[in-house]
Amino acid sequence: MFPSTSPETAADPAGAPDDDLEEIEVTPIRPALSAAIAAFAGLVGIGLILGAQSSSPGARVPFALVLAGLQVLYVLAWLMATRPPQALLVGGVCLVVAGWSDLQAVRAAEPGLGMLGLIAVTGVAAVVLGQSIRAGDRRRITESLLATLLLVVGVVAIASLSMLSREPLGTQVILVCVASSAVALMVARLVDAVYPKPRLAPQIPRGASGVIFGAMAGTLLSAVLGSYLYSFSPTSAAVAGLVAAVLAVLADLAADYAEAGRQMAGDPPTLWVARHMQGPLGGFALAAPAAYVMTVLFLT
Repeated sequence: MFPSTSPETAADPAGAPDDDLEEIEVTPIRPALSAAIAAFAGLVGIGLILGAQSSSPGARVPFALVLAGLQVLYVLAWLMATRPPQALLVGGVCLVVAGWSDLQAVRAAEPGLGMLGLIAVTGVAAVVLGQSIRAGDRRRITESLLATLLLVVGVVAIASLSMLSREPLGTQVILVCVASSAVALMVARLVDAVYPKPRLAPQIPRGASGVIFGAMAGTLLSAVLGSYLYSFSPTSAAVAGLVAAVLAVLADLAADYAEAGRQMAGDPPTLWVARHMQGPLGGFALAAPAAYVMTVLFLT
């Protein structure tokens, strides 16, 4: 008299949610790797500071060569991470844009970001034009536009440090902002190695404590440097260092989120060297134009 039910059709309120939920894989945190990334960020920061301090009106080429090496690392790391269509074309255009922007920064009659912005627009247009030749690549232009912007604008942003060194306060601003960025990146990664809590996401091997303490340490260092530099006060140096440090650690964190998103989407993981270099390189690339803007609008 009553309809029979089978195990396949019977409702199981207690067990149904378990069938719909997927287990979230927690990415382990490797302290040695975090310490190695911190060391890499520190080495890049030292190289940028020493290169900027050696720059002078008659000797701008050595610093430009330091930046060129950093630009090559940036292109290789982010190209392997984002995998845009026509990757060889994109990489070639980015290297040409890097050389062009470095040459402009060294030889320009007056320092300024206007021509560097035009170079970035030209580079993005060249990449989009090259990717539109084949039908298969045309369908992916929109989804790869962000990767193109990150690559082309990133190398131009790094070249802005060379242009900044030509400003009256340029070398001192580079010292303050690069030092605060490097220390922020280092402290953030070292804190992740010993206390990666609270976890920002199961797939992200980072903790909120590292981001906070990194930004605080970078700001503190810039304030200390400002008390010793003639053209700065502790307050002005702290503001500049705060902006640079926050942007650096956020760019580093964003690179981890982007990598986790690509893996969750089913893309193969990035080569491990590039995967762990792209965050610190992106941090310095984002802090560089911010330092220039602060010099022009706030510090002069």
